[in-house]
Amino acid sequence: MPLSTLAEVPARAASTAPAADQADSNSFTYSLPDLVCFAHLHWDFVWQRPQHLLSRFAQYGRVFYVEDAFFHADDLIEPHMEVKERQNGVKVLVVHLPGRLRGDEAAADQAQVEVLKQFFTDNEVTTYAFWIYTPMAMSRARHFQPVLTVYDCMDELAQFKFAPPELRQREQELFEKADLVFTGGQRLYEAKREQHADAHAFPSSIDKQHFGQARNNKLAEPADQASIAHPRIGFFGVVDERLDIELLGQLATNHPEWQFVIIGPVVKIDPASLPHNANIHYLGGKDYQELPAYLRGWDVATLLFARNESTEFISPTKTPEYLAAGRPVVSTSIRDVVRPYGDLNLVQIADDPREFGQAIARALEQGKDASWRTRTDDYLATISWDLTWQNMVQLMQTRLAAKG
Repeated sequence: MPLSTLAEVPARAASTAPAADQADSNSFTYSLPDLVCFAHLHWDFVWQRPQHLLSRFAQYGRVFYVEDAFFHADDLIEPHMEVKERQNGVKVLVVHLPGRLRGDEAAADQAQVEVLKQFFTDNEVTTYAFWIYTPMAMSRARHFQPVLTVYDCMDELAQFKFAPPELRQREQELFEKADLVFTGGQRLYEAKREQHADAHAFPSSIDKQHFGQARNNKLAEPADQASIAHPRIGFFGVVDERLDIELLGQLATNHPEWQFVIIGPVVKIDPASLPHNANIHYLGGKDYQELPAYLRGWDVATLLFARNESTEFISPTKTPEYLAAGRPVVSTSIRDVVRPYGDLNLVQIADDPREFGQAIARALEQGKDASWRTRTDDYLATISWDLTWQNMVQLMQTRLAAKG
């Protein structure tokens, strides 16, 4: 029988989620069709919200993660599908296209639709839900008939550097098609609820056991960090227009006694524009599994985000990840960090270099504060990716039932 048929399945723990991080699933059942996700992010780029959620869906049914097409230099190749299997059986789909279609969006979209439809036929994908991260996918998604459409809006993409000018128009089309809208943070929810009647806030969550490994004193120090002196002030994440490089440079200049460790790939900005003080160490991108070992060696973790258009709606996943690692945190005044983490005095908030430096100095002492650790752990006990995912599933199942 095709896996695309609807079936009710008793809940079981997703293998990506550690036992200590799982929500109570005694009354939870799963009855969703195949899930087809359209995303602007490569699955293998950085492990974040899509991977956390979709690897959980894949424990119960088929998940197809459709990336942007790959254009070859060769103009003569035939459009075809590449399928890559990833965590928990997620199928990553990449349509390969000839180079001659690169400048013809309509023709490229049509070719992708044809390849996708053939793949659906070949694999008996007949009853399916769409899970969409990028409104730009509507040029392809509009040619299909999903039984349910979810817009998981993790960022305000229209405000990112190099955003396509037609993105806002495509988003309006997506709002009209979507049965549910989920947002990656409270600030984003406050904006999107004005545009869709069934919007729900699902802020960044946490895999506590994974990042809690950083509290283990026996965790081995990564070789490229071992020789860096203390105190170490760290940041991990994508290094792009959202990083406040002026703040980083000024902090490094004002505090030569501190070592700044920056982990993550550099994208959309010129690496030469980054500050290159002797006490700033760019270690490049790291695998998700490696991050706890790096965090173990930091004295303070930071969210060095600029206050600009691209950060107005972000809800950084790394906030609870840093805290789960037991690291004191200093952040600029990002709305979804200030509330709740700043308001609960779990994270230090500062913006200008002088105040940020003072906050780091306080954070260096905060790490020794047992009451801060207790309050932090009490808050983290209320959130998990498992609970976030289960609540999403229940909303989807309720919406499907209402549609008949």
